[in-house]
Amino acid sequence: MVARYTKNGNPTDVIKVQTEDLGPVSPTGVVVKMLYAPINPADLNMVSGTYNFNPPLPAVGGSEGIAQVIALGSQASKLKVGDVVLPVHQGLGTWRTHANWEEGDLVPVTSIDIKHEYLASLSVNPATALRLLTDFANLKSGDVIVQNGANSMVGQSVIQIAAAKGIKSINIIRRRADFDQVVGTLKGLGATVVVADDFIRNGEFRNLIKSLPQPKLALNCVGGETTTEMIRLLAQGGTLVTYGGMSLKPVVIPTRSFIFNDLQCRGFWMSQWYEKHSVEDRLALLKELSALVKANKLQLRLEQMPFNNFENALNRAINSSQRDKKIVLSF
Repeated sequence: MVARYTKNGNPTDVIKVQTEDLGPVSPTGVVVKMLYAPINPADLNMVSGTYNFNPPLPAVGGSEGIAQVIALGSQASKLKVGDVVLPVHQGLGTWRTHANWEEGDLVPVTSIDIKHEYLASLSVNPATALRLLTDFANLKSGDVIVQNGANSMVGQSVIQIAAAKGIKSINIIRRRADFDQVVGTLKGLGATVVVADDFIRNGEFRNLIKSLPQPKLALNCVGGETTTEMIRLLAQGGTLVTYGGMSLKPVVIPTRSFIFNDLQCRGFWMSQWYEKHSVEDRLALLKELSALVKANKLQLRLEQMPFNNFENALNRAINSSQRDKKIVLSF
């Protein structure tokens, strides 16, 4: 069974779960049984046709997940039956029970010893968080970062990875009905400060953070006024990294801060990082994240739902009130 779409549009309208024949495996191909596959916002954007990369139609949804090899083509030599594998390429289509894929489309991860549902969910959001904290500033214990969208899966991972490295975090979230509960959750993950986006323009906010060093790094996935205020907080020589734009509003940079504080503004896309790096680099990244998981320094808030209940799982993934947990399809 596959969750396929033949045209772009609202995911609930265009995705249809259907039974398909796998067909013969190619000489260099493998047959896999999917084990777990998350539903990520980027996947939904691909379906709607609004993402920077859109697979050719018709397509199967999903880019992230893990599978187990159950059969090999006659010339397949790099994998063996029983191997646990991850897809290498974006848009391969992981929302399906089984697949015929080329051996080169997969990387073996059998040696990474964490729960499979966690392993299926490391390659996008936690990986993004680790790269954001590693690639754009020379952060050390005691330094401070500021981020918006802090309750997203990337934001939660940033909080935990930063805390594991002794880095303090100022976290900005939307005000919502369960605001106090969310604040408690994020502080439980290691957040130093958590505030609502309508509070950061209040003079009391500056008093709240005055004992902290100025942030060296600001992480933006929202855009709009919240991002402008984060830029004003940055230390001399600080860096703003934008990796999303959930508000659909532009990033407006205060001229005074930009010039006189010698700021840098960068963009980051995890898929592009994968394209520029080797399979060995990808495995090293996954192993670093897995070590944090095994040390109980990185928790992923997941909700498993069976693939045979795909419609309900998709609706929950789309529902904004559920986005602080990642929906993971189980097969």
